[in-house]
Amino acid sequence: MSRFRATLVLLTFAGVTLPLMPVQQLFIWFWPRMARRFPMHYHRLVLRILGVRVRRDGETLQQGPAIFAANHVSWLDIVILSSLAPVSFIARHDINTWPLFGALARLQRTVFVDRARRHTSRASRDEMRERLAAGDMLVLFAEGTSGDGTRVLPFKSTFFSAVENSNVAVQPLSVVYTGHRALPMPRHLRPLYAWYGDMEMPPHLWAAMAQGPIEVNIVCHAPLSTADHGDRKTLAKKAEEAVRRGLVDTLHGRAKMS
Repeated sequence: MSRFRATLVLLTFAGVTLPLMPVQQLFIWFWPRMARRFPMHYHRLVLRILGVRVRRDGETLQQGPAIFAANHVSWLDIVILSSLAPVSFIARHDINTWPLFGALARLQRTVFVDRARRHTSRASRDEMRERLAAGDMLVLFAEGTSGDGTRVLPFKSTFFSAVENSNVAVQPLSVVYTGHRALPMPRHLRPLYAWYGDMEMPPHLWAAMAQGPIEVNIVCHAPLSTADHGDRKTLAKKAEEAVRRGLVDTLHGRAKMS
């Protein structure tokens, strides 16, 4: 039964996604405003196909310029966060070369960064500033990697420099995988959805599709800015503390869901 479910989900996903990719490209060329919003509606449909129910505690910003600073658990985070607001993502440069997923990232106007090279990091920071100046909303997975979903890794402050000495809002978001088939998600099932370490994408994708449906909580914290909280390092620390608090409270049943 699980194999049948995975096959059906993946075929449905492909049947919806492939025809819509050229539509989004046309929006990018001829209707930039729709190019920002169309992925949000597409990802809401994808969540229904995948069987992911999102519960939101609080409200996300809906207009830019803004950065969402979130913990990173899974490739599913992209679908989930994109369903909440018209966002683009900040991602590792190598994702640009991935089959299919690289194309999808480009269609969502992703900012690709190479943290290993200083001159490209400066170029990425400048691109982020240009996008924010244009009113965009960007998602930053501030840990710089993905985790197992039970803890928050230290936030890296490097790309908070794009909003240093500005009034651009930085809203921390806690991404918490909480439920599996309407029951609390047990620890042994988290690796089926949390994608981290040296896990390979195809088998992980297949296993996740075979197991659902799941529930995910997004805890929306009060927006921050360097204008109110000092330099980028302080801003990164404040965002990290908020995201960690939201994760811990939700996992222990202390967060109020809306």
